[in-house]
Amino acid sequence: MNSRGFTNIIRYFMDEWLPPAIRDSKFFMFPFYYYAYRGRNIKTVMNLKSTIYKWSEKEFSDFYANRDTRFSNSRPTDMSNQCIKYVFEKIIPNNQTFIDVGCGNGYLLAYANKKGFKTTGCDIIYGKKFDHSDYFQANIEDLPFDDNSFDVVFSTHTLEHVIDFNKAVDELKRITRKTLCIVVPCQRAYYYTLDEHVRFFPYKWMLEQEMKMKFYSCEKIHGDLVFIGNIEKEKNINLR
Repeated sequence: MNSRGFTNIIRYFMDEWLPPAIRDSKFFMFPFYYYAYRGRNIKTVMNLKSTIYKWSEKEFSDFYANRDTRFSNSRPTDMSNQCIKYVFEKIIPNNQTFIDVGCGNGYLLAYANKKGFKTTGCDIIYGKKFDHSDYFQANIEDLPFDDNSFDVVFSTHTLEHVIDFNKAVDELKRITRKTLCIVVPCQRAYYYTLDEHVRFFPYKWMLEQEMKMKFYSCEKIHGDLVFIGNIEKEKNINLR
């Protein structure tokens, strides 16, 4: 019931078929919030888009560390099986170093590690530990890694949450040696959404424009936009 595929179906019908006046009504959405967040912190989450930009980094981290939602906490990953299969068909391990920025519970790290990548996780939440991967606590907008630190950099279902999108993307590009993979939901913008998203990409050209790269592929896969950028080519062009 709480798989990514199921929630994508629900989101599609709510966002695409309901009239905006109903879909973005506080009174219509309140019962959904109440159920999703178990009746806790309803005012905070319903007004998140107006207040999150005022938070300190600790407040931001604490919010995600302590949130209790029936949807995101009950599934192993926000990526669909179709999306995972697609991205790992595009990227060959070859003992490459791999980091997942915004790694959550480490599902993608474990998957990549089994595929043969040398894996590292990074997230804003303190205290995570993985048997299969190193872990660093950091904000995506200020990563504690040298330039070109990782062959492959993933950030999935993270950029839709960030405060400073451009800064976050610049940091991801900076630490990437070869391949940058970004996954965000293909989702219409509404004020009341049950996923704490503050940025929206209803069309793939919007993500393509924001990424500001020349060498890439971008496809819609099972409700998500998958952007794979060739950072190696980008940096070589910039050096000329």
